[in-house]
Amino acid sequence: MGETEDERTSQAGQLFENFVQATTCKGTLQAFSILCRQLELNLLDHRDFYSSLKAAITYWKAKGLWGKLDKRASHKEYSKGKACADTRCLIIGGGPCGFRTAIELALLGAKVVVIEKRDTFSRNNVLHLWPYTIHDLRNLGAKKFYGKFCAGSIDHISIRQLQLMLLKIALIVGVEVHVNVEFVKLLEPPEGQGTDGPGWRAEVRPAGHPISNYEFDVIIGADGRRSTLDGFKRKEFRGKLAIAITANFVNRNTTAEAKVEEISGVAFIFNQKFFLELKEEAGIDLENIVYYKDNTHYFVMTAKKQSLLDKGVIINDYIETERLLASDNVNQEALLSYAREAADFATNYQLPSLDYAINHYSQPDVAMFDFTCMYASENAALVREKHGHQVLVALVGDSLLEPFWPMGTGCARGFLAAFDTAWMIKGWAQGKEPLDLLSERESIYRLLPQTTAENISKNFEQYTIDPATRYPNLNSTCVRPHQVRHLYINGEQGLSSLGRSGPTRTSVNISRQESEVRPSRLLLWCQKQTQGYRGVDVTDLTTSWRSGLALCALIHRQRPDLIDFDSLNEADCAKNNQLAFDVAEREFGIQPVTTGKEMNAEQGPDKLIMVLYLSKFYEMFRVPKETDANNEDYSSRTTNSLYNSINQALPRKRIPKVDKKLEDNDNKKRKKARSHLEELMPNQSAPPVGEREEQKENKVRSMATQLLARFEENAPSCGITVGKVSSAIGVKAATLAILYETDHRPNNPFTLSLTSMRKEFPQGLGGSDTCHFCKKRVYIMERLSAEGYFFHRECFRCNICGCTLRLGGHAFDSNQGAFYCKLHFSQQKISSRHRRGEVILIHFIKQMLSTNKSDSLYS
Repeated sequence: MGETEDERTSQAGQLFENFVQATTCKGTLQAFSILCRQLELNLLDHRDFYSSLKAAITYWKAKGLWGKLDKRASHKEYSKGKACADTRCLIIGGGPCGFRTAIELALLGAKVVVIEKRDTFSRNNVLHLWPYTIHDLRNLGAKKFYGKFCAGSIDHISIRQLQLMLLKIALIVGVEVHVNVEFVKLLEPPEGQGTDGPGWRAEVRPAGHPISNYEFDVIIGADGRRSTLDGFKRKEFRGKLAIAITANFVNRNTTAEAKVEEISGVAFIFNQKFFLELKEEAGIDLENIVYYKDNTHYFVMTAKKQSLLDKGVIINDYIETERLLASDNVNQEALLSYAREAADFATNYQLPSLDYAINHYSQPDVAMFDFTCMYASENAALVREKHGHQVLVALVGDSLLEPFWPMGTGCARGFLAAFDTAWMIKGWAQGKEPLDLLSERESIYRLLPQTTAENISKNFEQYTIDPATRYPNLNSTCVRPHQVRHLYINGEQGLSSLGRSGPTRTSVNISRQESEVRPSRLLLWCQKQTQGYRGVDVTDLTTSWRSGLALCALIHRQRPDLIDFDSLNEADCAKNNQLAFDVAEREFGIQPVTTGKEMNAEQGPDKLIMVLYLSKFYEMFRVPKETDANNEDYSSRTTNSLYNSINQALPRKRIPKVDKKLEDNDNKKRKKARSHLEELMPNQSAPPVGEREEQKENKVRSMATQLLARFEENAPSCGITVGKVSSAIGVKAATLAILYETDHRPNNPFTLSLTSMRKEFPQGLGGSDTCHFCKKRVYIMERLSAEGYFFHRECFRCNICGCTLRLGGHAFDSNQGAFYCKLHFSQQKISSRHRRGEVILIHFIKQMLSTNKSDSLYS
């Protein structure tokens, strides 16, 4: 009997080793299935699966892995695997972030199912790993599955290797994984069944798959930027054009290949000789290049557009990025040659052969894209309720926030979002109110775009799914429950009413339409406005504006009395631009973003600066289209309502009535303004029904007066009405500037209560861009922003010791509007408490003296 038991143990150990060493997705799943069958383990018993597997595998190599997983599972947040014991979760997508989320949910005790539409892991690209990510993966046993994981100073791993590793860990902790299964849509519970009937299910392909019959409490989208879940609108971040090329070459693991040194990242400013020689020898003009050695030889480089045009990689030069990099405008053979030449030169021709690896499309693995164009979801989660059943829907990974390539943020921020989502699901399982749950999740999500390797907690050993262990400056209540009501979708609102492309009423974020003006639309508008002016030919958003004539024409079109266009000298670029800047600032309250002299610089104005500046004119002067009320974006209604309400509150010239159609349109706008003003006061208690109509007119007039007063406080000193109105436009443009600079999710200023407007709109945000510290003007490209204030980089210093502060490493006293280093902030708080105590004591004594004047003891 003993020999039979030894043989069984030995066989189990060998099968487990086969599973650990598997190198493909299908091979891993097959090896795991054989292992479970041999050990008679029930794959569907997620509660006891890990403990049963651990008891059956006493193989010495497995013991180290069990120790690491047991340590992770001992975190108090998991409640010994019972925190989410009755929660059923579906994860769409088997990428690194999908599997990392699945592991956390399995440790919480949830029933977790992952579906992936492919059955192969073929993404060769290599991910840069932040230190905390390396620490996290090591603690999950990464070295047990991939011995070369981050050995020495290596801080990267191929995507497919990471997927494979996390798949194996997910299977071990009881996650159910299905490949070749594609998510189609979420299915509502059937009508008339009650709470005891079937709940939320998923429609998948193939239609007959057993997953179709599963019911879920939580659905998580982890299927990349083309997420298939409804209800999540996306916004786009786009900076100045920067074209990235990624290339993967076959790694044969020869001695010669091993000797070639990696390039962790070299930029033109640090090694100009290298890049100049590359341009001279091969005609390849790069801004930077990285080379990592993993399953493939992985190169990523930023190429200059003119170089790509000269080498025939890009066929035609277009202004629109989508057309420029479209597949039909790229010569694929020239691209392959371009990347190979650059890789050869960068490695000093030491790699014996550069044969392209093959991607999942069976094509050479090379790609070209605009890495400054990123997408982000406007919200991280929502709750749906139908026929008595609720389902929590969330996004992680690239579905939530696309990575910024130069910083290597994809995996790092993706894992943080996985932990944050697991924390939310724990609260969901424990019965937390939906609005409280969603407001906390959205508050935490606001931190994610700002997160860097430097501003997260450095004590990696203390990291758990609790956000407080990872984010030093966490404020989990910055979004209030009333701001996320639109994310709680119940009753009559079906799935079809909240499609991916349909407008969603949102009180937390500015929609894609209003958060930025598309450059192509802005260019077309500028061309129409400046058409027919002498010396003006607007073909782009950079060089066409250098002479200053186009800016002057833009103003002259609206107000001919402000500029004598015929007297302008085309050769005096600086004077023309400065004239336009001064007039726009004085008459319209539009703050300049640079100077006339800088506009006349050799390289011409920066596109980002011009987009930001011209968008202010666009928002002020464009004629809004009449749209159907049901299809109108909420933020557009808000802006129009705000504009109309301010206009109504100010004196204006009487205009005779033209026809009934104009009168009807005016009445519609007035009704829209009133409804918006009422929305701005969410905390006001409603009067009884009988009194509502009597109070309505006075209430609207009162709120309009308050609203106008608030915005006038922040408007520039200006003698005409339009200057006051433009402060609201300035707020939008300033918000857009912060969005581009800090990758931060903007607050929607028009949905905040009036009591918080002064805090959200500090002096100067909308009307004057001045440095909070030195009080001098600060231009967009030279400024930082924190706590709603702008300042010069060199002015960002501690109020006590004067040391230079860094974003995320500062502390802020909102009462005094002062910034401090962490050390002096704590001291300041203590001294403030002492001062408050002294003031209270003095006040108390004075009161006693005044009330006891007649007492002989005090007389």
